[in-house]
Amino acid sequence: MTDTTQTEAIQRESMEYDVVIVGGGPAGMASAIKLKQLADEKGHELSICLLEKSAEVGAHILSGAVVEPRALNELIPNWQELGAPLNTPVKRDELHMFNDKGSIKFPGIAIPPAMHNKGNYIVNLSNIVRWLGEQAEALGIEIYPGFAAAEVLYHEDGSIKGVATPNNGVDAEGNHKPSFEPGMELHAKYTIFAEGCRGQLGKELIARFDLDKDSDAQHYGIGFKELWEVDPSVHEAGKVVHGSGWPLTKGATGGSFLYHLNDNMVTMGLIIDLNYSNPHFSPFDEFQRMKHHPEFAKVLEGGKRLGYGARAITKGGWNALVKMSVPGGLLIGCDAGTLNFAKIKGTHTAMKSGMVAAEVLFEHLSNGGEAGKSLDQFDQAFRVSWAGKELKKSKSFGPALHKFGPWLGGIYSYIDQVFLRGFSPTLRDNTPDYSQMKKASECEKFDYPKPDGKLSFDKPSSVFLSNTFHEEDIFCHLTLKDQTIPIEVNLKDYDAPEQRYCPAGVYEIIGEDTDSPALQINGQNCIHCKTCDIKDPSQNITWIAPEGGGGPSYSNM
Repeated sequence: MTDTTQTEAIQRESMEYDVVIVGGGPAGMASAIKLKQLADEKGHELSICLLEKSAEVGAHILSGAVVEPRALNELIPNWQELGAPLNTPVKRDELHMFNDKGSIKFPGIAIPPAMHNKGNYIVNLSNIVRWLGEQAEALGIEIYPGFAAAEVLYHEDGSIKGVATPNNGVDAEGNHKPSFEPGMELHAKYTIFAEGCRGQLGKELIARFDLDKDSDAQHYGIGFKELWEVDPSVHEAGKVVHGSGWPLTKGATGGSFLYHLNDNMVTMGLIIDLNYSNPHFSPFDEFQRMKHHPEFAKVLEGGKRLGYGARAITKGGWNALVKMSVPGGLLIGCDAGTLNFAKIKGTHTAMKSGMVAAEVLFEHLSNGGEAGKSLDQFDQAFRVSWAGKELKKSKSFGPALHKFGPWLGGIYSYIDQVFLRGFSPTLRDNTPDYSQMKKASECEKFDYPKPDGKLSFDKPSSVFLSNTFHEEDIFCHLTLKDQTIPIEVNLKDYDAPEQRYCPAGVYEIIGEDTDSPALQINGQNCIHCKTCDIKDPSQNITWIAPEGGGGPSYSNM
């Protein structure tokens, strides 16, 4: 059913659904599938629409990834029979503390329980999400790839009415091109927001409804990943390597990974906490430097790099978990902050949050519940689920690493997890990541080595491998609240750190040696990692949804 609505002098068509889901990642897909399963079981008619901003389902999904199948076992128990692409079971784990020449390898007994991966699978998460999309469509769920949600729509009473997609055919100056098409409104009894880390609409809802008033400051990391084909002699399918320490020895924390898939493929990467303070620090260059460590180089040398990607992750955990319900809507997955950083995993908890949301929402709707109400029971239902309990047990992991560093913080977390079962006094970190940045004049500069083109590479060649594409001459989806801040504040005080924390070369200072330097935003390079929205020390950059379908394509990543 369609009609037309007058909004800002633009005629926009609208469609009506019982439930609209924003985001086709693990959380969004799980919520859609669970809702339809419940409706079919009870003989209840339920119209469900899922919007996905990437051109095809799974194209914007990037993760290491080792997946714990617990949520999938509950959602689709016969997933193996149905051909779910979980093909590489984990066979053994290694944990290292790296220095610049070697590493200390932990004995198995010293590896924290959260880092044990028996029963888990090394996967390409984009392929799993694509498979979940196929299961959802087979159930009759309407999925619209290439359609981002750019605006939350509200009823007069302030409850959520639905979402609107962005206008297409708007040039860089904001003018309508001949190809202009207005966005579409999707109205629903309830809208589920599953946008992933730092979702544009989730960010708006958290601020509008003060959903984080009882939460600690949210924390983030930037995760880099590359896919390599390596020599069979150094390949061991099912091997999982995690590490910390070098190259992050200059006031930055995080961890590295190396996962052996089938067919002589490995994925490897580095996650860096975005609370680092030195504006000269370059996460991309730290990642490239890391690959020259003997533990990585012995696997990668002679191999071929096939893919590159980067994205931010939400890692505040239990302490930073926001209120997940608003009038007419629910926040799930990384929109709310459900990743368990102690495990370096979020797929299973994101899926479980979507499944719990579906159960709560279906019960409400099937019992004749009124649309637009705040389903506060969802918050409690998630917190008492196994996923909520898992997050609560790991509540001090991140703050311990932030306060004490990888060695002492790791020891604290091991004692907390193994001996105290998560019942230690709660550590907290309430300082936002962006506010940690020090003035450039107070910090040492780094002399990063040039890439050798064999193990380490530059940003342009890396972005090329991400298959990133945006239409030419479109309105830039990276917006500035104040046009003067990049030069008057960020360049002057912080030496323009956006040039370094961006993993794709989007931000560039031109004319720096002249009297009129300027910030150039190369939006066509953007791989949608959201790091700029998070780390900008002035909080002046806002990421908004571009025209549908733009961005990276992480197939087989």
